[in-house]
Amino acid sequence: MNPPGNLPPTPRLQWFGRTDPGKVRRNNEDAFLGLQFNDREIYHLGKLGEASLAENDFVFAVSDGMGGARAGEFASRLAVDKITRLLPRSFKQAATGLVAGYDEVLTELFDRIHRALVFLGESDEECSGMGATLSLCWFTPEWMYFAHIGDSRIYYLPASGGGIMQITQDDTHVGWLFRNDKLNEREAKEHPRRNVLQKALGAGHQFVDPQVGKVGYEAGDVFLLCTDGLTDGLYNSRLEDILRTQDQNALERDPAKSLLQAALELAARDNITALVVEVV
Repeated sequence: MNPPGNLPPTPRLQWFGRTDPGKVRRNNEDAFLGLQFNDREIYHLGKLGEASLAENDFVFAVSDGMGGARAGEFASRLAVDKITRLLPRSFKQAATGLVAGYDEVLTELFDRIHRALVFLGESDEECSGMGATLSLCWFTPEWMYFAHIGDSRIYYLPASGGGIMQITQDDTHVGWLFRNDKLNEREAKEHPRRNVLQKALGAGHQFVDPQVGKVGYEAGDVFLLCTDGLTDGLYNSRLEDILRTQDQNALERDPAKSLLQAALELAARDNITALVVEVV
């Protein structure tokens, strides 16, 4: 509890990002992004770091590309590049208290990325059918706003307990079956159509309708953004075990690396990306 008259301490974030092509694929069609920005400046974040939310907002995102040749790799990188160009323009709006419009801002961002992918897919034969998933977290001092489309995921592990929660919905029919208790987690992971997307950016879809929402957070909370290459092999309980058993005092602590290593011990047929954000 804070002393009377004192403002609560400004939250700090610590992040860890890792990606790996896996054991089968030669190229990596996953991409991840970390940005720190205000109304004047924008900084690309490294794979590991810690910083305060006192004067900046933070955005973290993962994307899994799809398409022939290297189109999938290009699609995921285009998605994260568009975030860098478009989202910081909205900082002034958030800073002046107009945060009620976060859903419109994020929906517009996803629509612009979608239109860029559709345009390239229609104008370049090598990019025909290119598309991408996208899961994004936007941290302000009070809220984490998120937007999502596809089968990449955002998980929330609250410090107060209660277990890990997947706050995004997989845009697949198998995901719908699982959410409606028609399949259990094991059956969903083994279903032959588990990776068939009903929604994505680009990829021949006419419209884009991302899931948007917000989460209030506190010190000790953990967020995990990941592509399906991580969750294809690891059950939710295993994700939670790895995140909770990290030694907070270890000098070389890296929960994203621990998650990747656990996934690589399994089949690891797909690219794997894990981006862990901790509130400290």
